[in-house]
Amino acid sequence: MTLYLRPLRARLARLLPAGLALALASTSVMANSEFRAGDPPYLERDEVQAFIDEQVAAGREREVLEAMFVGADPQQRILDLISSPAEARPWKDYRPIFMTDERIERGREFMQEHERWLKRAEDRFDVEPNLIAAIIGVETFYGRHTGGFRVFDALVTLGFDYPPRSDFFRRELGEFLTLVEEEGLDPRETRGSYAGAMGRGQFISSSYRHYAVDFDGSGQRDLLNSWPDAIGSVANYFREHHWNHGEPVVAQARVEGDAHKELISRNYQARFELDELAAHGIHPAEEVDADGRYSFIRLEGDDGYEYYLGYPNFYVITRYNRSPLYAMAVHQLAEALSD
Repeated sequence: MTLYLRPLRARLARLLPAGLALALASTSVMANSEFRAGDPPYLERDEVQAFIDEQVAAGREREVLEAMFVGADPQQRILDLISSPAEARPWKDYRPIFMTDERIERGREFMQEHERWLKRAEDRFDVEPNLIAAIIGVETFYGRHTGGFRVFDALVTLGFDYPPRSDFFRRELGEFLTLVEEEGLDPRETRGSYAGAMGRGQFISSSYRHYAVDFDGSGQRDLLNSWPDAIGSVANYFREHHWNHGEPVVAQARVEGDAHKELISRNYQARFELDELAAHGIHPAEEVDADGRYSFIRLEGDDGYEYYLGYPNFYVITRYNRSPLYAMAVHQLAEALSD
């Protein structure tokens, strides 16, 4: 048994009646909500029992897992939030959330406060300090907003009450159970976003396990409390996803006709040559590498659509969050922090 399970077992034994009441209680539902959290109770569901069986086969104790599910607090608010994310907004409404004077000024202060660790991260991982700061600035406003949902509750709610992505969140729940063993986290107290992301750089459990680093040498990869670990881990994530230090992210483009619509995609991997783009009426509006490959990006701005060619680095940012709005916000904030 891992060390955290002994105190966890004792805590759950004391909290079991309250946890059972929470699991059985009906949850208020917004009138337009498509899904309902926690109905029926988790332990009554075949898919939950199948998940527990898988975890038992992996070496975990059934009674501990069942007690955790009894104590899970289904969150209707989580289902409401994931059904209407900020990334669903047009760029003209999304950009002002992150490109504010306050966020830029705080970002410059953050870079001064953590200059030593940002420089060390650049030297070790070959990722620019302003990009690291921009990621943390967009994700948590430099640590100000790291999320107030219990990660276990979030992953259970999404894994078993949100069918569109249930498989993904159930995998993340399994990753989270492994993570708490590896890092000594308390599974009932660790908090994060409504999607189960944790810490100052908002890593989901699988990313935490695979990309987090102990950058301050404390012996623990602590993304919740250690700024060096958060900074180093964001840099390591970008290195592992093939960030190209010093290379551009986007170039402005112009379009002719409607053929460009055929290249609008959710996959922003740089795969189009300039000739193919030109055949669809897409042309660079500034000097670019004639032999390069690009993605095509269309965003709804204040004065109509904005068009860009995306370099490989744009695609790398979308590995952190797949939304092109997110990637552009990170890029523009990074540019502002480098001025």
